[in-house]
Amino acid sequence: MIAYILIIAGLAARIIPHEPNLVPVAAIALFAGAYLNKKISPWVPFIIMAVSDVIIGLHDVVFFTWGAFIITGFMGMYLKQHRNPVSVFSMSILSAAMFFVITNFGVWMAWYPHTFAGLTDCYVKAVPFLRNTLLSNVIFTAALFGIYEICRNLVAKTRFSAVLLTE
Repeated sequence: MIAYILIIAGLAARIIPHEPNLVPVAAIALFAGAYLNKKISPWVPFIIMAVSDVIIGLHDVVFFTWGAFIITGFMGMYLKQHRNPVSVFSMSILSAAMFFVITNFGVWMAWYPHTFAGLTDCYVKAVPFLRNTLLSNVIFTAALFGIYEICRNLVAKTRFSAVLLTE
């Protein structure tokens, strides 16, 4: 059930108008990796990206963006055993950096001259997008993990504890 909620929230966030790269997909991928079954968690960001890209338009770099978010989901699996504020914050920063490197390499491959100058130009022009990626990763990751942990603590010893993610 939580996987469906995450997918719907991620789809809505990507489809409604927003600032570039200011979406919770990486946070959802980290959360899914940390809390959902490992057979399900990589599919959550993939479904969000594939369905939303079909709706808003496919582009030359989809496999790089989809791949970066799937890798982010696997990074979230590290948090299963290391769920603490420092690790969660670190993974949100690391996933933003990894996304920046992978997706802009794809942009360079698709749209820039395959020279060192082209590669440099591509990454320099992408720096403004990194700010929003970092901001959204940190804010949405803190919100998802924080809200879930607060709810978990509130219902842990009640009859509602059955809805908690235990994997």
